[in-house]
Amino acid sequence: MSLDQLPDDQFSDTKEMTFFDHIDELRSHLVRSVIAILIGAVTAFFNKYILFDIIIFGPMRTDFFSYRMLCKLSYWAKGTDEYCVKSIDFALKNIDMTGQFTQHLWIAFIAGLIIAFPYILWQLWRFIKPALSKKEITYARGLVFFSSGLFFIGIAFGYYFLTPVSVSFMGSYQVSTLVSNEINLESYISFVSTITFACGLMFEMPILVYFLVKIGILSARIMSKYRKHAVLVILILAGILTPSPDMASQILMALPLYLLYELSIFIARGVEKNKIR
Repeated sequence: MSLDQLPDDQFSDTKEMTFFDHIDELRSHLVRSVIAILIGAVTAFFNKYILFDIIIFGPMRTDFFSYRMLCKLSYWAKGTDEYCVKSIDFALKNIDMTGQFTQHLWIAFIAGLIIAFPYILWQLWRFIKPALSKKEITYARGLVFFSSGLFFIGIAFGYYFLTPVSVSFMGSYQVSTLVSNEINLESYISFVSTITFACGLMFEMPILVYFLVKIGILSARIMSKYRKHAVLVILILAGILTPSPDMASQILMALPLYLLYELSIFIARGVEKNKIR
């Protein structure tokens, strides 16, 4: 019997592999992914000005893109500069001997991970594809492209919306004029990188739901039924992912998570309607 005559539920790759063959295959994909991350990290490391002065410390400047757009919105909506960010009253300090170098390495690694993300997904897809049926491969078509797109949209959302709002509010907040804000470098970088990267991962939710609904593991009815439970989980996740314990940051993290959950329900309903047709 030829491959064309195989039923749809047969695996796309008929070659039998032993457990150690799978381990070797996984290792090769992991090695390629790590090399891609290292290339991205080294590139970011040697572009220190762009990495820190422009990207990481961007939300500390009043001419940051998000602040300028907010100011324009303020003039358009109210005709005043009420929402313009005129100053960000805090200074960064480093109290560890190796603090700046360590943070340089850490942020370079995060940048390498973000840059290599589409390639990592592609390597993951190459590993799992032989174990999927033709039907499952059809369902997963475009997975790398759309997952990468949503990831970068999430990164942009976290960096241009949640991060500047959080930095401008938390950095300038004072309980008294007698107390000045001097933020530790590690705290600031952890705050910015965690919010930004977490948003990138959160925006993968619709893709995950789409795939699970396609293969029949999840449904819109189940998601709607357990909406209250999902809200509780979202609040817990927001508390874990938010680097600072304040309520405002957790709300800023939880809100897009909930909106993504509702969007995922909408996508699940669309997938189920297409199945019926």
